[in-house]
Amino acid sequence: MKNRLVSAFSFSGDGSMPKRIFLTVFAIVIIFVVLLGFYWSSEPAAFSVEQKARQRLELLGSDNVVGSTTAVALITVAETLLEKPGGYLSNDVSPPGLYLDNIPNWEFGVLVQVRDLVRAFRESFSRSQSQSTEDPDLIISEPNFHFNNDSWLFPATESEYGEAIDRLDSYLTRITDPTNTDAQFYARADNLANWLLAVESRLGSLSQRLSASVTQQRVNTDTAGEMGASQSTPVRSETSVKTPWLQIDDVFYEARGATWALMHFLKAVEVDFKDVLQDKNAVASLSQIIRELEASQRPIFFPIILNGSGFGIFANHSLAMANYISRANAAIIDLRSLLSQG
Repeated sequence: MKNRLVSAFSFSGDGSMPKRIFLTVFAIVIIFVVLLGFYWSSEPAAFSVEQKARQRLELLGSDNVVGSTTAVALITVAETLLEKPGGYLSNDVSPPGLYLDNIPNWEFGVLVQVRDLVRAFRESFSRSQSQSTEDPDLIISEPNFHFNNDSWLFPATESEYGEAIDRLDSYLTRITDPTNTDAQFYARADNLANWLLAVESRLGSLSQRLSASVTQQRVNTDTAGEMGASQSTPVRSETSVKTPWLQIDDVFYEARGATWALMHFLKAVEVDFKDVLQDKNAVASLSQIIRELEASQRPIFFPIILNGSGFGIFANHSLAMANYISRANAAIIDLRSLLSQG
């Protein structure tokens, strides 16, 4: 009888050991995934566009030319999407990337700015006039950046964006080659104004979406300013707008990504369009825009995005971001006006 009890006890002990090992390993994996998620959720730091341009041109054995700083800024921002901690997360199908949403929304904000600038390269910066031939590298790079941003396979988003970056590298190599006159970058006031018009539209939309973190009553001004204007579907003269609670941090991080990318692009423009800006007396206006965008990148000293009522006891991070974006947008409108003057 005694031997039977001992045998039963030993069997029970042996059976519980694998379970304890499994639970321990499972807990370690969960902790590792959570910690890895925190690391992957960190936003990339800002970089010096002029330093990056010098480093890249040294590798190419080329001198700095008009357009090279902006091209390098575009390439570096696009590479950051793929090479930051965790890589590109918007198309991840496994944890921790599967459940992370802040950085994927940040990535989308950056991607929209990359798409707008590479389109400006293809349609304006690389062409002397509307009837001139498009650059062969930019013809491929621009549509590749417009590929589906969350494709996991066949093909993966990273492969399409990687090819787009390679084409930008090829374009950079060609414009810095003094013997190659086919590839050009034209720093003109009208080219810059055309791109800033797209930037203005993007920032205006982001500002409105951020402001909707609190309920707003908005008057319909869609057809204001023109007596004969009309629209396809009638709408109410006044509507109530409110961003769903679960989407507030999504919009915020999309705006953080957009302003992060735009801050670097404008710093590069400050270098390549220096003569144009000085001629239009617009250097100070561009500097002010950059200052507002830099302020939008200040560290967030709270683990979640707060959504106070605006004048309540809690902060509202979305309204603070909307303030910086609105001020930058207003300065861009002034800058475009200066660039259009003769």
